[in-house]
Amino acid sequence: MAKKRRPQPQAAASQIKDGEVPVVGAREPCPCGSGRRYKACHGRQAAHAATELVQRPFEGLPGECDWVALRELVPAATAELTLKGGLPEGVPSVTLATVLPMAWPALRRDNGAVLLGLQNDTASGDLSRDLADTLQRALTAEPGTPVAAGRPAPDGPRLQDLLDPDAAFEPAVHTGFEFWVENAENATGEVAASLERANAAAIPTARIPGLEGAYWCEAPEKNHLRWVTGYPEEQLLDALARLHAAGASSLGEDTRLVGSFRAHGLVVPVWDLPSSMSAEDVAKPAAAFAERLAEALATDAPLTPEERRARGGLTNRQVTLS
Repeated sequence: MAKKRRPQPQAAASQIKDGEVPVVGAREPCPCGSGRRYKACHGRQAAHAATELVQRPFEGLPGECDWVALRELVPAATAELTLKGGLPEGVPSVTLATVLPMAWPALRRDNGAVLLGLQNDTASGDLSRDLADTLQRALTAEPGTPVAAGRPAPDGPRLQDLLDPDAAFEPAVHTGFEFWVENAENATGEVAASLERANAAAIPTARIPGLEGAYWCEAPEKNHLRWVTGYPEEQLLDALARLHAAGASSLGEDTRLVGSFRAHGLVVPVWDLPSSMSAEDVAKPAAAFAERLAEALATDAPLTPEERRARGGLTNRQVTLS
């Protein structure tokens, strides 16, 4: 029986243009000329690039802490996005939204405006690349249509490539999801019913002014302050431990630092608050705590035994969200 002939490197390499290896079937010979199947050669590299987890997908974007908060903690919020080079013709605005109807990744309104959903499942390990791919497709979608989920190219652009790095990122927190539709006050039928269901499930949330990434929320038994911080994790935990051991980690009477989340590479300290403590009530003590934290972060002395115990307790109460 005659042996199968492997493709000649010269013939396969002729398929490569500008140094790029084209995508072929998984079992086909790799166009690079290695003689191996695509799935065992450049296909493996492409799959790895698509699934490798990016720990801090929003790093480098203005308002990274607020991006993480809107992705993980805030039910209903929007933020206007500014593109590099301005908006394309026929697109009056681009707005980031925590979530869209039917969990659509994006929506092109009848007037051409784009809504980009943030709280969606993604196809790769790089949330920024997934969102950038959805945004690019939304910019060219037919007005009045939702944008379906897709898989970005492994070397496709990321949000950091598309958004203006000098533009401010200012989230607006809403009490409900009326931003889904224009003239929501006139909604009827299934649209009105859908809005009513979504609004009933939303936890009341408010942004704390002056503290990037800090959000108050109302829960059935007690309220909470959750603050997405941009400090390095080890340094932050040391500082929190110093304050906790010194009895300076609370935000006032009947408040308590109870632990932290870890989300998209950032640490999110969480405080329990009495149910009577509103977002307005917590703003001033939170700002005072931020000053104490800054002082503790500037200290590089070794932790005392009591501080090490406090740090161990904080670490044991840390939960990873993403």
